[in-house]
Amino acid sequence: MDFAGAFSPDNLSFLMEGFYVTLKVALVSIVLSFIIGGAVGTLRFAKIPVISHVLAVLVESIRNLPLLLIILFTYLALPEMGINLSITVSAIVALTIFESAMLAEIVRGGLISIDKGQMEAARTSGLTYIQAMRFIILPQALRRMVPNIVSQFISLLKDTSLAVVIALPELLHNARIIQAHHPNEVIPIFILISIMYFVVNYGLSILSKRLELKTA
Repeated sequence: MDFAGAFSPDNLSFLMEGFYVTLKVALVSIVLSFIIGGAVGTLRFAKIPVISHVLAVLVESIRNLPLLLIILFTYLALPEMGINLSITVSAIVALTIFESAMLAEIVRGGLISIDKGQMEAARTSGLTYIQAMRFIILPQALRRMVPNIVSQFISLLKDTSLAVVIALPELLHNARIIQAHHPNEVIPIFILISIMYFVVNYGLSILSKRLELKTA
């Protein structure tokens, strides 16, 4: 094991470039999936005729597909339909589609957990459905969703490594390139990237606990 060679400036710089791509893809996917998943979950909860049923089928279909399959589909199959995406955009689209479905179910579950009597009371007091959702139901549901949402974001960050199959130059991809050229550095390199993943994910878990305390 060559720790000195593994932690050379060139290797560290190359790994940080990959880590930057990992964080960038994860952040964009998190923002998009939070918006889309939140909207889809709320629409499913509202039980709008036809729309809710169509969304339910889409969400359940996506949730029961391997993420790896979705990544390969966006990168390999979409070009056959005339939709050409870069490697980075393909990874973001695939992660967003998958995570949106997961978050939609979390949001719907959080909304269902709120007692129906609160909506009825809000409507009786003169609030519209949207006002009741905005001021009464969603704030309470969000407090219950926070742990699951953050857990899903942690999973998303780790799932970016699956994009190595389409050669996304993320952290694991760059680590494998170093390992291919310097086999004796594989253990120190993988120890280092494990620490990098751990630091970010542990930070997110601490943030989750603090948010729980603030919203309690």
